[in-house]
Amino acid sequence: MERICVFCGSADAVAPKYFHAARQLGETLAARGLTLVYGAGKTGLMGAVADAALQRGGQVIGVITEAMNTPALVHRGLTKLEVAPHMPARKQRMIALADAFITLPGGFGTLDELFEVLTGLQVRDHAKPVGLLEVDGYFRPLLTALESMSAAGFIMPAHYAMLQTADRPGALLDRLQAFRYPEAAVREWLREA
Repeated sequence: MERICVFCGSADAVAPKYFHAARQLGETLAARGLTLVYGAGKTGLMGAVADAALQRGGQVIGVITEAMNTPALVHRGLTKLEVAPHMPARKQRMIALADAFITLPGGFGTLDELFEVLTGLQVRDHAKPVGLLEVDGYFRPLLTALESMSAAGFIMPAHYAMLQTADRPGALLDRLQAFRYPEAAVREWLREA
């Protein structure tokens, strides 16, 4: 793994614990020599994770849409900035650049990005590991919903297990590094086995 794509919120009016987690992740990525790929924002957790990585000497690649490439939103201090025409192209570019994905707390856009990469993993569009950085129980309701979907038969247990979780950046990165694509489970789901 060389490039880690981080999905996270851009809202500023959130609790300090979320900013702390974002800064910890950015610092950990830089300390491990991993490049951060993210949505190029300067606000919210997006700005916090990027600033922390940059302050520790890390490399940061941002991908933003033309509509959001404004002084109020875009981070101008990145190692590299790419501009995509629209949101689907932005997501596809971030996915293409990354070797793994980490999701921090966020809202609609963050969940959209998380589920796009999880679905891509499930249908073999890619074999890149996907993780959630749990911050003070933020993702517990989501994980409970996914567990219920799995229990009801809509998500195979092996597919649910593809989502890696941890409450510390280093532990999550270790899990992503150790991830092995569950080819047999995917073949079964795709009716190839």
